[in-house]
Amino acid sequence: MRMLTKKEADGRRQGRVDTAHVSPVKSCNTMRTEEIERLLAEAGAVRHGHFVLSSGRHGQTYVQCALVLAYPKHAEALGRALAERFRGIEIDAVVSLALGGLILGHEVARALGVRALFVERDANGGMALRRGFEIQPSERILVIEDVWTTGKSTREGIEVVEAAGGRVVALGALVDRSGGSLSWKVPAFALLEISLPNYEPDNCPLCRAGGTAVRPGSRFKEATR
Repeated sequence: MRMLTKKEADGRRQGRVDTAHVSPVKSCNTMRTEEIERLLAEAGAVRHGHFVLSSGRHGQTYVQCALVLAYPKHAEALGRALAERFRGIEIDAVVSLALGGLILGHEVARALGVRALFVERDANGGMALRRGFEIQPSERILVIEDVWTTGKSTREGIEVVEAAGGRVVALGALVDRSGGSLSWKVPAFALLEISLPNYEPDNCPLCRAGGTAVRPGSRFKEATR
């Protein structure tokens, strides 16, 4: 057992905590895949049914990351864990994809000590940099999403960053459910890789069985069968 210093002992008597000896939030070096899976399960973030994914494809399993990110301590831990993957890359700002990637991107940016911006859909349904956010020419940008399936939203985000003059140097996500099908031109890391079946709407066995798909994500379109 470590002996308390006089400063620590005095602090405890006065009801203070010496933050130098408080256990830090776990990073990816100590946060194992099993821990991430447990956090998602405990938050009820892994849903089963018949869903229209953000990509437009159908699936019977949906990962609602917002449910685990609703707990600030979990969001901070996951953000730090993901940020660790990019420690060797020079990054000037994080751009996350709203809504799903917004909280995670903010926590990654906090861990890296850089600005946290986000892109969001405009009235025409396209991704845009709004709210007075600016990217300086050649700024090195890390793009953050919550879940990768086809990578469509992330590619839209990359286009917005590049159109604004930024340079995308890395990509990150909480969950990669693409089954290894994605190919990127820059380093890309996800905290959790899972392979979940998904289908084109016209070739969906759940639809053929008479099921009706629901849209649980952040794009408010009518779900189709």
